[in-house]
Amino acid sequence: MPDFQAFHDVQFPSAISFGATGGPEWRNEIVALTSGREKRNARQSMSRRRFDAGTGMRSLDDVHEVMRFFEARRGSLHAFRFRDPFDWKSGALNAAISASDQPLGAGDGTRLRFMLTKTYGSGGDAYERRIRLPGIEGLKIAVDGAALAGGQFSFDTATGEVVLDDAPPPGSPVTAGYEFDVPVRFDTEHLSISLTAFKAGQIPTIPLLEVLL
Repeated sequence: MPDFQAFHDVQFPSAISFGATGGPEWRNEIVALTSGREKRNARQSMSRRRFDAGTGMRSLDDVHEVMRFFEARRGSLHAFRFRDPFDWKSGALNAAISASDQPLGAGDGTRLRFMLTKTYGSGGDAYERRIRLPGIEGLKIAVDGAALAGGQFSFDTATGEVVLDDAPPPGSPVTAGYEFDVPVRFDTEHLSISLTAFKAGQIPTIPLLEVLL
């Protein structure tokens, strides 16, 4: 499990998170050349997500719940689980989770560990995202299309890998299905909330930033 001094294994209030706004962010360097063309370089190898949970607050009870959560995390000191309202399943949001949703690799007769990932796109342009906070109880694994029983695999929270009890035969595809959370922290040291403004319909800003575990 991640360092508990930096990560609290608790989930941000789900009712509020499903009204949040945000999404993935890439950092690229773009230089305009004298020819009129551009030179573009990626400044990071993985995307990073930003959210604003303030748009999910609907009542004064929500205000109090977020304040309690913020205080318990010591502001931005401790990271926590956040359910991305737009991307929290291995497959489509309107589809049931299947053990065949995401490819994890292929067996070689000895390999037991497979990194839990989610792939966006296809072919050479596909982006493979590591999933570190799955819902372990609902995690589904299949080998060559056959679903494994819960006692035939485990999840290593320290490395983010699925660990199989038996090595799949060479060439056998290993796939997974799951729900997952994003590790985030508060991207502020101060919550500025006005009850008068809240009653008037103004939603406070509560920035959240994805972190690496």
